[in-house]
Amino acid sequence: MLENDDPAIIARRLGELRLEHRDLDAAIVRLVALGSSDPHDDLALKRMKKRKLWLKDCIARLESALIPDEPA
Repeated sequence: MLENDDPAIIARRLGELRLEHRDLDAAIVRLVALGSSDPHDDLALKRMKKRKLWLKDCIARLESALIPDEPA
């Protein structure tokens, strides 16, 4: 995902991804609360949930990158 191993850059990217994840979560909650039966809303909801999962995976990978490797 990132070509740079600089912890500051990784931490900044983590913040961006976490913010997008929170924003998506709020948007999903609002859309579900509307309870629309519009198929376009259903498709949008599925896409948002898929993006949210992708973001979660990216966040987990970046968090792992911040953990220093310990010698065996």
